[in-house]
Amino acid sequence: MTSPAEAAARPNPVITWNVHAQTAIFEVAKQSPSAATRSFAITQGAVYDAVNAIAGSPYKPYLVAPPARRGDSTPAAVATAAYRTLVWLFPAQASSLRAQYDEALAAIPDGPSEQGGIAVGEATAAAMINARRDDGAFSDAKWPVGTEPGQYRLTPPGFLQVGAWFATLKPFVITPSAYRTPGPPPLTSAAYARDFNEVKTLGSATSTVRTAEQTEAATWWDDPRLVEWSIKRQLATTHRLGALQTARMFAMVDLAAADSLIACYQEKKRWAFWRPVTAVPLADTDGNPATGADPAWTPLRTTAPSAEYPSGHACFTTATTVALRTYFGRDDVSFSAYSADSGTTRHYRSLSRAAAELDQARIWAGVHYRFATTDGHRLGNSVARDVLHRAFG
Repeated sequence: MTSPAEAAARPNPVITWNVHAQTAIFEVAKQSPSAATRSFAITQGAVYDAVNAIAGSPYKPYLVAPPARRGDSTPAAVATAAYRTLVWLFPAQASSLRAQYDEALAAIPDGPSEQGGIAVGEATAAAMINARRDDGAFSDAKWPVGTEPGQYRLTPPGFLQVGAWFATLKPFVITPSAYRTPGPPPLTSAAYARDFNEVKTLGSATSTVRTAEQTEAATWWDDPRLVEWSIKRQLATTHRLGALQTARMFAMVDLAAADSLIACYQEKKRWAFWRPVTAVPLADTDGNPATGADPAWTPLRTTAPSAEYPSGHACFTTATTVALRTYFGRDDVSFSAYSADSGTTRHYRSLSRAAAELDQARIWAGVHYRFATTDGHRLGNSVARDVLHRAFG
């Protein structure tokens, strides 16, 4: 019989393969945060269905519940589901992924248990791959670009026309077009001038008003190696979650985040509003006497190549915190994460406080107006709640 200490000492295969997934998705493939959201959802959705099936399907599966026995190897199922989906996503990494897979299977005794786990993982990976084949990823969709005041322009330094495909990506659970935002305030309004002047003052690369703490938070939250990835793993570890509970929590977060971001990008494309990096230098054309142009203005952080409204990061992080709050059943969850960009570790005692800081941090970074983060937060909340209700009961 396995003692609790022995069980606790075993590595959690779901966490192990989530680290492998991050390596493949970000460290090697260098996918953008939005593209990575799709890849994580595909991988973790297949892993969840595999672990859930071996546990006897105590929860509603995301896609399938293949035949399984209680004695089937969960580590083998996790490794197979993750490996197969990652190889499908990144065929150029087949050799390194195969090495990780072989290492995982080598630690599992040969026999019916291992073979049963492999079969379950193969089945859930196949179901996910079939569901996501031709889902619209990396299409040649373009952002609407204009020349009139308020219209989106490609942003420096690269002036790249990329990422708009996420707006037409096949959703994982809900219908994103059912979720709408009120839109940016009119350029001539007091509301626009207020939020414009806030980001112009606080978000400037040379701001004398932004505090050192705000600068750190802006940089920490803007790290492309998203801190949310490690926060999930830390919470699974500190709360001593087993494979099934970890797989469920990861799938809840990643599927909710993916659909929230799809809905967000649809709204970005619909409104096609200009970013602060464009608006501040051209403020003398917006018809608002309360805004002033500064041709030399640059933001603290590089502006992502996507339309302004609503904030994608606000949609994503709100969906993440909503999923975690739903999973743990409370908001006062403590966690921390390290950012290489800021060189610091930040600590939080509640999910809502972290999400609220992210909304502010996008302003401090100079990449979003307050109305974009506020409405992105609301959109992410609405979509995430519906994804969790429909897919996870």
